[in-house]
Amino acid sequence: MPPSPSRLHKLVKRAAALFALACLCIALRTDAALPAFKFPTLRMNNLPQTTLWAWERSEDLRQIDPATTAIAYLDQTIQLGQAIQLDSAEVRSQPRLHPLAYPTGTQRIAVVRIEIRPGTPLSPHSEEQTVALLLRSANLPSLAAFQVDFDATLSQRAFYRAVLNQLRRQMTAQLPLSITALASWCSYDDWLANLPIDEAVPMLFRMEPERRRASPSTPDLQIREPLCQNSLGLSTREPWPDNITGKRLYIFPDQGWHRDLPLAAHLAAQRNLP
Repeated sequence: MPPSPSRLHKLVKRAAALFALACLCIALRTDAALPAFKFPTLRMNNLPQTTLWAWERSEDLRQIDPATTAIAYLDQTIQLGQAIQLDSAEVRSQPRLHPLAYPTGTQRIAVVRIEIRPGTPLSPHSEEQTVALLLRSANLPSLAAFQVDFDATLSQRAFYRAVLNQLRRQMTAQLPLSITALASWCSYDDWLANLPIDEAVPMLFRMEPERRRASPSTPDLQIREPLCQNSLGLSTREPWPDNITGKRLYIFPDQGWHRDLPLAAHLAAQRNLP
């Protein structure tokens, strides 16, 4: 026997109420998983236009002007699976070994390099260990920003995304988070979208082997990813793009800053940079 109209009306109202409650629960769970602010932010704009990378060698940068130039220095290298056994998921840190000198008042970006031996299994435990090591550097006092350098392969992207999400949740809320990016990630590969980062720096030097001889102004290397559009990674001894106006520049010294600092100054002067 079919239900009466009044009973049918009550059943429909109850079903509608349950559906609305379910939608609310889904919305609340989704919102809780989102970061507290949207990305990218404008916080990187507080840094000078020029940043010098200081990698694993002794560097004396006391000549720079802190008003126009920041330093992004390698603080540690995180290595996964570097033990003798290929299937080992060991995570360990190699701290910076060489001294770095710079003037008082210089804005500093701590950089951590991640290296993973091919074939190393990646798990939630290795994600947690990696994040814990990253936080050692990200929590250093008086940083202007924090940067991660990792040439993640296709199979490592899920791991990298999970690491960045955990890192962003646990690091200081107002500290900008930057990553380096292969040129392909910024031009024709769209996997960077929705990462919890303030910028991705397109590395327009030492490109992928098949593009190493191409000019940075080649059409298929044009920057399309929004996260990559405000900065560029350049080398002192490889070609620079024609148009770098308004970009935040990260410059790598091929032969160390004791030799390449005058060259960087010359290149900047050619393009009327401060």
